[in-house]
Amino acid sequence: LSVYTEVAESGATQLMVDTYGEVRATVRSEIVTQIGGRIVEVSPEFIEGGRFQPGETLLAIEDTDYRSAVDEAESRLAAANVDLEQALADADVARKQLAGVANPSPLALKKPQVARAKAAVEAAQANLSLARTNLERTRVALPYAGRVATTEVDLGQFVTPGKVVGYAFGTDKVEIRLPLTDTQLGALGVPIGYTAEDGAGLPVDLAATVAGQRYRWSGRVTRLDAAIDPTTRAIYATAEVRNPYQLNEPGDMPLAVGLFVDAAISGRIVEGAVRIPAAGLRAGDRVFILDDNGQLDIRDAQVVHRNGEQAVLASGVQAGEHVIVSAIRNPIPGMSLQPIGAQALENGTVETLAD
Repeated sequence: LSVYTEVAESGATQLMVDTYGEVRATVRSEIVTQIGGRIVEVSPEFIEGGRFQPGETLLAIEDTDYRSAVDEAESRLAAANVDLEQALADADVARKQLAGVANPSPLALKKPQVARAKAAVEAAQANLSLARTNLERTRVALPYAGRVATTEVDLGQFVTPGKVVGYAFGTDKVEIRLPLTDTQLGALGVPIGYTAEDGAGLPVDLAATVAGQRYRWSGRVTRLDAAIDPTTRAIYATAEVRNPYQLNEPGDMPLAVGLFVDAAISGRIVEGAVRIPAAGLRAGDRVFILDDNGQLDIRDAQVVHRNGEQAVLASGVQAGEHVIVSAIRNPIPGMSLQPIGAQALENGTVETLAD
């Protein structure tokens, strides 16, 4: 029987955890009007997929009434300031007139009148501040850079305070929720509730097929949930990718929100472990070895970690041994085998067949 083999390798091995998840926006928000009025201006970017910068106006509400409110508030503040000046002048006159009077009353010294005038000024200032704020609110904007997801209104429509006019999400970074089993958590070497410092975290490679092509992105696992999901018994890690919509070269693809991606997380490093291809690890953690006599040797292995590409073993296989990676029907220990496309065994008892 001819079989394919691979040579087991030994050395420091970084464990890789394979998982998957959906890309989602870190910042998601409703676009809501804080005042009422008729929409008189709509940005060209206020469409599905439109791009905007922090503070960029997406919608403008008719501001005639709000400008009038500002003018009225300014007039009231000016009048309040005049009343305060008058109250201060009256208080100064009263103080001079009562200079020789023992223990004059506060009312005679015009102190309550001055306090009332100061309170009126403060109230007028507050009204002016509110009027100016409402005038600013006629320009609907968001405090972050992002994309418009959906829109609910258009030019000429009348909106009321609290009206949801659309939805948007930030594009400074996105995050991917990645489920982990207990074994995968052990391969990462970090505890439940792990939080990375700024700029740190576990490296993660992301990949997805878009428009028939395979694209890859890089990110960092920045935190693990502090609790286990009671339904799936999985612990979730969160990976972050910054500037997902930035295209550095022609042909690049953005890491779009909603995209389903495969993830490979770089975990802890194991010293002195033996690595074999994933196909070499059989059911029940058994490994088929082609020994020096060209015969099948079936062994039980102690698995440290496995993923779609390789298995890391603590025992059962020695470095340099030939691990069988092809299927064998009805394997029997001691059966004669012949390797395909592998190096000849050292004793030369088994010939190498050409590919």
